[in-house]
Amino acid sequence: MSYCRNCGAELEENTNFCSSCGARQSVIDQTTVKEVNDLSDNGSAGWGVLGFFFPLVGLILYLIWRENRPKNAKSAGKGALIGVIVSVVLSIISTIIYIIFLPQILEWIQEYANGFDQTSTDAIIGMIHALL
Repeated sequence: MSYCRNCGAELEENTNFCSSCGARQSVIDQTTVKEVNDLSDNGSAGWGVLGFFFPLVGLILYLIWRENRPKNAKSAGKGALIGVIVSVVLSIISTIIYIIFLPQILEWIQEYANGFDQTSTDAIIGMIHALL
């Protein structure tokens, strides 16, 4: 037995409209719900992009959706994994570049600072060494 969603009156079986207030009654069919879920689980690249730029969000979405929306979960998880790998690789590359070119940069600064008086030069070199 079901009741009207608008006025609460008792409804007859398989009716689309309430006999009291005339409000349309929508019956949710389980196949319709499954079709809607299937449409929303399309593995969109948008979830991968979100996971790439925000890996923690991608990981959380992967863990939440892996049962109900496996395609979206896979997309978000892949994006998060690729985002973390790219971040680590870029960090390693920037560290190597920093180590390789640091002596050259210090030499350029020293040459540039030679144009100033000795007090300014010592202050600049002192600040650089303090940062390192």
